[in-house]
Amino acid sequence: GGRGQFAVECTFDRFLADDPIVFPGRPGASHLHQFFGAVGVTADSTYDQLVDGPTTCAQTADTASYWAPALLDAEGDPVEPLGAVAYYRVGPDVDPTAVEPYPAGLMLVAGDHTAIEPQPLSRVAWSCDVGGVRRASPPDCRAGDRLRLLVTFQDCWDGEHVRSPDPDDPSAHAAYSTAGTCPPSHPVPIPQLQLAVDFPALDPVGLALASGSIYSGHADFWNAWDQARLEREVTTCLRRDLPCLIVG
Repeated sequence: GGRGQFAVECTFDRFLADDPIVFPGRPGASHLHQFFGAVGVTADSTYDQLVDGPTTCAQTADTASYWAPALLDAEGDPVEPLGAVAYYRVGPDVDPTAVEPYPAGLMLVAGDHTAIEPQPLSRVAWSCDVGGVRRASPPDCRAGDRLRLLVTFQDCWDGEHVRSPDPDDPSAHAAYSTAGTCPPSHPVPIPQLQLAVDFPALDPVGLALASGSIYSGHADFWNAWDQARLEREVTTCLRRDLPCLIVG
């Protein structure tokens, strides 16, 4: 749309049953994930390793890590994604001039990996290609479009923690705005990330996510951007409410 936004395209890195946010230091403790952005991320990765390492993103300053549960076909095999797009935007009705850049190292988790019923489409949805109608489960996109999973992250932060202080809730330090306003417990407006993961068009019958139900869509984000470049994009695009496209 016409609101402040910038976007980065990232290719697929690999599948791995690690989650450095939910299960740090515990290799293989998670369900299978598909990783994008920072290369070679594991449960033991550090922020400095991500910042100093290579990335699959077209914007080489984006060394953040993005991951989501693997999509499984009817035989239970992981479907290799075509890539992902990270859209950074101003949250709905939020004052653009109030948006603050993510702090270095911020970790966010969006969506519910335990869900067995549809989640709000404003947070987790499926569609056929860019701009398609959003649905709670994968539509049949075999007319020539890609299948796309969309996960929208929180746009408010508690202003203190880069990782949730609650081991049972990895999102305790983040929240969604309501009518353009952040809750008092999470008063700092931050960019709202929407991660779009693209797949080939598939027969939707029998598809599942490695986390369980097809409704269990979620995604993780670890901010390991070159911090100066991230702050520049937030200032130039989001705070000025301008749609931008950044590449390499």
